[in-house]
Amino acid sequence: MRVRLGVEVLLGERQGLVRGARVGAVVHPASVLPDLRHTADVLHSAKSISLKALFGPQHGARGELQDNMIESENYLDPDTGLEVFSLYGPTRWPTEEMMSEIEVLLYDLQDVGTRVYTFVYTMAYCMEACARFGKRCIVLDRPNPINGLRVEGNILEPEYASFVGRYPIPMRHGMTVGELALLFNRQFGIGCDLTVVPMQGWKRAMWFEDCGLPWVQPSPNLPTVDSTVVYPGMVLVEGTALSEGRGTTRPFEFIGAPYVNSRRLADYLNLLGLPGVYFRPAYFRPTFQKYAGVMCGGVQVHVLDRSSFEPYLAGISTIAAVNTLYPESFAWREPPYEYEYQKLPIEILCGGKGLPELMEKGARPPEIRSTWQQDEALFIEQRKPFLLYG
Repeated sequence: MRVRLGVEVLLGERQGLVRGARVGAVVHPASVLPDLRHTADVLHSAKSISLKALFGPQHGARGELQDNMIESENYLDPDTGLEVFSLYGPTRWPTEEMMSEIEVLLYDLQDVGTRVYTFVYTMAYCMEACARFGKRCIVLDRPNPINGLRVEGNILEPEYASFVGRYPIPMRHGMTVGELALLFNRQFGIGCDLTVVPMQGWKRAMWFEDCGLPWVQPSPNLPTVDSTVVYPGMVLVEGTALSEGRGTTRPFEFIGAPYVNSRRLADYLNLLGLPGVYFRPAYFRPTFQKYAGVMCGGVQVHVLDRSSFEPYLAGISTIAAVNTLYPESFAWREPPYEYEYQKLPIEILCGGKGLPELMEKGARPPEIRSTWQQDEALFIEQRKPFLLYG
């Protein structure tokens, strides 16, 4: 039995939420039903729904912008003829003009369970706009592809809030977008007229492959579920001068730089004894982004046991290892990064200065892990009132 998505529930027994209303929809490439029809197309053809506008997050409503941090402009959707308002360009908040023709804003984006993924903050900005302009917000829930049990990492410090981490939650939060919407709305004071349409049949222990649903990449550099499994840690490499594998066929699984000796780095990492993972010596030549066209030495991250793998710990340990082995070559990435122009990218990715300082010291995994165990316990209690699934 497969999971039934929030959008399916809306189009079935809960059509009354939008029947006769003027509707806008926030969508992206992974906004699909189980038969792979796009949400925008299905809403547009539904006789009981008056779809008036589409809203596109980072990478666009149809995924037309392949590279990272590329802004988009408003345009006409070629399939529906509707205007697509960009929420990753001159503004990340829906404006009053954008919202003028609608009464209800639907949100149907596939998240990946990681604090630094921008789609959940697009959701928060949409909720704020609904509160400001008197619109209803309906979040159509989708699975957390890396399950809803595991929580990992430190809670973001408020002074490091950004578009890749707006609220004090851990790096791996173990919540669905619907649950996060409830948390944001009540705990962090958005206060919009919010309805979450839950899934049916989803359990917290499920990985995406357990859901019986097709995987469509939610953004260009997360092509597989395996990509999402490593992403909560390997995304930190974006905050360094190392390549995170963009421009290869396995982004966030290949990590390296021209100065890295692959076998030396792999041996060092494997001796750390990190659970559920093996680092294979690897060479790769990115086709774009960092070191485009240049041979890099590094590792490929092979997850052998998802249930014990700690991606955030593995990502921090990988960066610390390169800094320890190549202190003369290792460097942090300089701002700007995702609309932050002052703080280092690694600081806003980690949600504070503490972890970058530990990486510079070459801290070992037990010391790193100990810094967030209290935060994890705190958040597990904090999120309980907002969980929708057993």
